[in-house]
Amino acid sequence: MAKTAAELVAEAKQRVENLSVDQVAAELERGEALVVDLRESGERAEQGVLPGAVHAPRGMLEFYADPAGAYHRPEFDPNRRVVLHCASGGRSALAADALKQLGYTDVAHLDGGLNAWKAAGRPVEDAPPS
Repeated sequence: MAKTAAELVAEAKQRVENLSVDQVAAELERGEALVVDLRESGERAEQGVLPGAVHAPRGMLEFYADPAGAYHRPEFDPNRRVVLHCASGGRSALAADALKQLGYTDVAHLDGGLNAWKAAGRPVEDAPPS
């Protein structure tokens, strides 16, 4: 039977590590995790970005993260801590689940996404030109 997108997200959230805004802020402060912004360039330009996050649009994540692929980016390492975020936490939950399938062992996502980050009064920067 077919599932809704909301059901897929709910299932993914049960399989991945869901982090609060404070937990992600602590990860950023420690500087050990690769924090990845999955939003599209237009969203980033309009809403701003988390300081220190790298951009990997959701549609390219698996290609950037696959060490055997032609589009692999060196900052993506299956053994490195990776924290994903999007606008509200749906895409990032699905993406965290996908990275686990690619062999990433220490992956999590910001539950509530940038919306929760901003609601908590955390800093946002202007997006760099894409």
